[in-house]
Amino acid sequence: MLNKSHGPILAGLLLVLAGVGHFLWHASSVVPDSMPASWHIPDEFKVGDEPITPLPLTVSLDARKVALGRRLFSDTRLSRDNTVSCESCHALNKGGVDGLPRSVGIQGATGDINAPTVFNSGFNFRQFWDGRAASLEDQIDGPVQNPKEMGASWPEVVAALEKDGSYHADFAALYQSGIQRESIKDAIATFERSLITPNARFDRFLRGESNQLDGQEFAGYQLFKELGCASCHQGSNVGGNMYEKLGLVENYFEIRGNVQTVDYGRFNLTGNEEHRYEFRVPSLRNVALTAPYFHDASAPTLEKAVTIMAKYQLGVELGDADVAKIVKFLNTLTGEIPPSLHGELAK
Repeated sequence: MLNKSHGPILAGLLLVLAGVGHFLWHASSVVPDSMPASWHIPDEFKVGDEPITPLPLTVSLDARKVALGRRLFSDTRLSRDNTVSCESCHALNKGGVDGLPRSVGIQGATGDINAPTVFNSGFNFRQFWDGRAASLEDQIDGPVQNPKEMGASWPEVVAALEKDGSYHADFAALYQSGIQRESIKDAIATFERSLITPNARFDRFLRGESNQLDGQEFAGYQLFKELGCASCHQGSNVGGNMYEKLGLVENYFEIRGNVQTVDYGRFNLTGNEEHRYEFRVPSLRNVALTAPYFHDASAPTLEKAVTIMAKYQLGVELGDADVAKIVKFLNTLTGEIPPSLHGELAK
């Protein structure tokens, strides 16, 4: 049984896989290295008592706003030179990311941080790695006005969209104010909230379909819990609801070197030394699709990400067998195409 002295270690079990994650100290005795081909869920396992809960199958949103937000999400006129859209960095056919260590903005400018996934972002308690945006609406201000991303101003964006007669009709039907900064943000944020990925195999397992996981995947989940990973990665989004520091046992940034301002994380907002190197815990939903991992994209694979977290969060060299089990479990968190994109990405 864990006691209070474990608190700092468990609190540190999170971090930043691109989104994502953390896991682990080496406890090969917790779960056997191999499970028989035929296996059964232990009698003491109670699905309803698990720290992770299934994503909702649907969310209630205005379908007209979702459709308008979808158009805006892929419209390059939100950028100053008409070359970059939201989808440029959050590709909906690539797990909601671009797969690059740093996204490329207008005029080939390279961003400062690894772009997190847009899928299930509506369930995050804050937006951006450092949590500087309280909502999806607030988050939209960032890329539109960032000189390394879209490099535009809202007056420029509004003026560009007002030249499109089809937008006039759509906005007029939904917003008394018409095409304005706040209505544009509201439509895009509504679309982003529709980007849920329900019915992952693990969700179906939690709903009672025991055949959705094989023995190794279940062993990985048990290890994930017993090592303490679920103390930070829990709930329906398997994370996204707290902050944590990267490098609790070993100084990740000192060893990695070349520390940049962006590495300071939440400290850049608060100036509180306790927040230096602290980031919003990423969701592990669809994590198998969102490489490279961490805010600095230093882990090209899930295996590498799990290994790095073991070393820097817990000071442990995690064995290959345990890494493999955890990765197998993480692969069961890949969900279905967001309902709002049915008929689009399913082609």
